[in-house]
Amino acid sequence: MTEPLRLVVVGCGNMGRAHAQAYAALPEFTLCGLVSRGTSKHQLNALLPEPVPCYEDLKTAISDARPDAVCIATWPDSHETLALTALAAGCHVFIEKPLATTVTGAKRLVATSQLAGKKLVVGYILRHHPAWQQFIARARNLGKPLVMRMNLNQQSSGSAWQTHRQLMASLSPIVDCGVHYLDVMCQMTDAEPVSVSAIGARLSDEISTSQYNYGQLQVRFSDGSVGWYEAGWGPMMSQTAFFIKDVIGPRGSVSIVAREAGGEGQSASVEAHTRTESLRVHASLLNEQGEFTRQDEWIDTGDEPDHDALCVRQQQFFARAIGENLNLLPHLQQAIDSLAVVLAADRAMREQRTVWLNGDRHQE
Repeated sequence: MTEPLRLVVVGCGNMGRAHAQAYAALPEFTLCGLVSRGTSKHQLNALLPEPVPCYEDLKTAISDARPDAVCIATWPDSHETLALTALAAGCHVFIEKPLATTVTGAKRLVATSQLAGKKLVVGYILRHHPAWQQFIARARNLGKPLVMRMNLNQQSSGSAWQTHRQLMASLSPIVDCGVHYLDVMCQMTDAEPVSVSAIGARLSDEISTSQYNYGQLQVRFSDGSVGWYEAGWGPMMSQTAFFIKDVIGPRGSVSIVAREAGGEGQSASVEAHTRTESLRVHASLLNEQGEFTRQDEWIDTGDEPDHDALCVRQQQFFARAIGENLNLLPHLQQAIDSLAVVLAADRAMREQRTVWLNGDRHQE
């Protein structure tokens, strides 16, 4: 039997906790260190089956614990520096999305991982969700072009609003959350993003005057497909229509219908963000009388993994990528592509123009 991979977790908040508990439960890993600048590492340590050493910084943890791999679950603006530190020390890296805060930084991480011969896996949790995989597969059967409509608005207060304000010190909502859903759109179309436009608004005096907490992007693809994604954070956000996952094509449509996860009071729930509950599949075919030839199909997805179980699946994939030497370049290129779109959308909103992704020219 292969020896378990020794692993250090950096960042002990919500995602760090979920990943650390996944590592502690999996025989493929031995959790050998927790890193954070505050007390969160001690709080997380108390939740683990067995306590592990705690550290204030990654370099000390690497020197002392000698890990084979590092999990990075910190604020986005620290991702690139921490990942480069881990790769330089000969560690494989699991990194929460986004890969970096710039496309140049993301490309640098990918190139460094390839030169080091180490695996780099990005935490796109929806890629490991069976119902989301089915949602994508059904969308690919709708013909072209596709119209993809998605949002995730979060009415947040208390600690959740504090977390959102801290996140916005690094990235806007359409960048931080948008990489997930742009990744989904790219899988659905299997086409190159061509251009992106966006609108946004600053709805709170509690955030920087240069930041906005509501945004919507509109993206065009080379096959004629189009998509929009909307994200807003804060106590002012509406609970109405905050969870839309809907795709339309010439042959019909497929939608996620999450009656509970999309219901009252669920917009700030991390658990609700990955829930599907059911898919509604509609066929557009008409008979000679102009009537639909079949009723809508309802697919029950109620038996689905929760957020923590999805984190376990992500880490099982990470272990398999290392153990089986999987080719991760397609995964990493898609991570770069989705990041490029949302960063271009952020730029489009700030400059009030369309940004062309294959050459920066204005649309008149």
